[in-house]
Amino acid sequence: MKVEEGKEIISITEGLLNFDKIDEVNEYTQIVDISSLISLERIQYNAELVLPKFPEDTIFIADKKHKELFEYELRYCFEDFIDIDSIEDIDVEYSVVDNTVKSKNLKHRKIIDLNSEEINEFINSFSNRIYGHEKFKDDFTELIRNFRVFNKLGEHKILSLFLMGDSGVGKTEVARAIHKSLGGKKKLAKINFGNYSSDNALNSLIGSPRGYVGSEAGELFIRVKESDIGIILIDEFEKSNSTLFNYFLDVLESGKMISSMAEEINLDGFIIIFTSNISKEEFPKRISPELRSRFDYKGYFMPLFHSHKEKFVEFRIKNIIEKFNNSFEFELPENITTNILSQINVGKYKNMRDLNKKIKDTFVKSVMELLVKE
Repeated sequence: MKVEEGKEIISITEGLLNFDKIDEVNEYTQIVDISSLISLERIQYNAELVLPKFPEDTIFIADKKHKELFEYELRYCFEDFIDIDSIEDIDVEYSVVDNTVKSKNLKHRKIIDLNSEEINEFINSFSNRIYGHEKFKDDFTELIRNFRVFNKLGEHKILSLFLMGDSGVGKTEVARAIHKSLGGKKKLAKINFGNYSSDNALNSLIGSPRGYVGSEAGELFIRVKESDIGIILIDEFEKSNSTLFNYFLDVLESGKMISSMAEEINLDGFIIIFTSNISKEEFPKRISPELRSRFDYKGYFMPLFHSHKEKFVEFRIKNIIEKFNNSFEFELPENITTNILSQINVGKYKNMRDLNKKIKDTFVKSVMELLVKE
């Protein structure tokens, strides 16, 4: 099924033999089969050594006969284990009208679908998932309330945000928080423009024209169809080229995505978040005036304050402990949260991804020490 979608299944073995091979993995076109980990004597140790080196959105699969073993050995590597045959296919019907192919019945839950009570619940959930950036959270609350009104009036089709700032300060977390707060069960529709800097980038994104070899749907269309929430994350937006910039200018103006095969997806009510590592000074130099004017919100994310990082660490530890207690019979002591917190100096970390990795490492170390004492 995945091969028909243009995906390639590769084995993790090459990555185990040569870590440099991991840098060549494209998480958007390749899926990593980890079944060969079963042959290793120290599965957990080797997995925790190699898996974090893969790109963040890499999809991993394994033979179902290894399910119980991998769910135990890899419990600190993954938050969820999902049976492939339990994933519902998105129902897409096609009809041809005036030689234009249009997608129908794409079911995405959107911010405009919520009632008054649900929108308040969404705002609370979103705010609790984002640490720091208080002004942005206030601005975003006002943005979505205005967007819902003017979308209903037919004057505002897509809510677009351009978020700048250093890597690891929480820009992409905004998209993930929206996705989770809207109840997303499937993957967030995310495209990293760092992988789309070539002259042929547009064809890779929206598909090649008819008559070309491999003229199937592009990556953007696949990602949107596979998602169940009306949000798209465009990461590292500045790394692409003017052709793609112009394409998204058309998307924001028309409220529609159109592929090279004339397939059309209506994005009415969607939120599109563009992130970039550029500075505020670089923004007007790298992004055209026409495109800048189409962004509904332009914001710069500063590194989190010390107190916000401490709250994030406490939240993550409690979240991990809750999942651990629900998965294993071994009961963790009440003071483990305080113990782990005392071992992490948040002042050393500017990048939240590095801080999150430290949390996981410290948790595993603390649990292993407890098991040895038992």
